[in-house]
Amino acid sequence: MSESIFKNVLILAPMEDVTDHPFRVICRELGADIVYTEFTSSEALIRSVPKALDKIKFSENERPIGIQIFGFDPVSCVRAAGICESFSPDFIDLNCGCPVKKHVARGEGSGLLKDLDRLEMLVRELARATSLPVTVKTRLGWDHDHIVIEELARRVEQAGASALVLHCRTRAQMYRGQADWSWLGKIRPLISIPLIGNGDVLTPRDVKTLFDMGCDGVMIGRGAIYNPWIFQQSRHFLETGELLQEPTVDEKIHLCVRHLIAAQEYKGNHNFIFPFRKYYVGYLKGLPRVAKLRSDLMRMTDVEDIKRRLYQFLDQCHQG
Repeated sequence: MSESIFKNVLILAPMEDVTDHPFRVICRELGADIVYTEFTSSEALIRSVPKALDKIKFSENERPIGIQIFGFDPVSCVRAAGICESFSPDFIDLNCGCPVKKHVARGEGSGLLKDLDRLEMLVRELARATSLPVTVKTRLGWDHDHIVIEELARRVEQAGASALVLHCRTRAQMYRGQADWSWLGKIRPLISIPLIGNGDVLTPRDVKTLFDMGCDGVMIGRGAIYNPWIFQQSRHFLETGELLQEPTVDEKIHLCVRHLIAAQEYKGNHNFIFPFRKYYVGYLKGLPRVAKLRSDLMRMTDVEDIKRRLYQFLDQCHQG
């Protein structure tokens, strides 16, 4: 796979407990050009932890797909990359941006923003150890007084990274405040590898703005949870300058039910209802008289009851 795969692409961001197999398949069908697995611990992979190994499994209809790993120890990361390579993804991504405290405390994720020497070494060792392209997903820096992205971008390219994904926040911001997209325009001239913009991408107009700033690709995270159709909507807007109509009530309810069934098949009867609730926001957004439906769904735990309630709501919409 060459770097060209990252040109003019719309990408589903890796999100813990969100971008599992069923959701990735749906987003690919709705226009995502590339998807990522949930991020996975290199230490868990080399210990053959079943949950970690399950996270990096995928089907052929998800390609192109990248497996994202995180870690601090170069030996463990290289061994984990070898395990990932045996699954034959299209590329491997190193997470250098996760702001969660327990990972940062171990020097993983955003913790690497405090140690660029180690971050660069990890990228170089991974690039040497695998025949797959290695990409890096990161943030601007630790906080606004320690913005390191310019140096980081140069160093990861020199270390052999095939693309750089930039979430335009600092670690200190977590997911608060506004992503500062102006950094994308500053970084673009500094590197020759593809640059992918990320952070607060919620609409097709946001997508166009990031492409206009010089990005080779745009990565969408929470915007895809709120609206899985954002990929096809954005592609249409980029190509025509026109906004697609919102999905119909039928389209939203039927896709929600299909996703529900797929999640049940993938995770088992008792392991998916509560995590699945996060997706309701996207499927129910903008629908008429939806407050009661949303309240009911948040209390329901039986799949058949949920399906009946969704179809009942659809019938009510048809009846006016």
